[in-house]
Amino acid sequence: MFKTSLLFFVTALCEIIGCFLPWLWLKRGAPGLVLIPAGLALALFVWLLTLHPAASGRVYAAYGGVYICTALLWLWVVDGVKLSAWDWAGACVVLCGTLIIIAGWGRA
Repeated sequence: MFKTSLLFFVTALCEIIGCFLPWLWLKRGAPGLVLIPAGLALALFVWLLTLHPAASGRVYAAYGGVYICTALLWLWVVDGVKLSAWDWAGACVVLCGTLIIIAGWGRA
């Protein structure tokens, strides 16, 4: 379960980076060259999603919870926004749901 969760976390980072870099280009005037690593990050994101043995719908459902937690961590670490108690509580709830889905993969 740890390996799967770590893979989801790396996948979420790739997706966030792949979307954040074009945002920097469009909104903050970053050079257009940031679109190259953005495209690579998004391609890596798609490939990483294929590495899971479960049915794609379950993978996407479980990944969604990890993505939410990773996006909140990005907000905190990269954007410097202090997370509220509601943010932390929501992250815990979705992470529990994600772990339940992952734990049931072999039983479904």
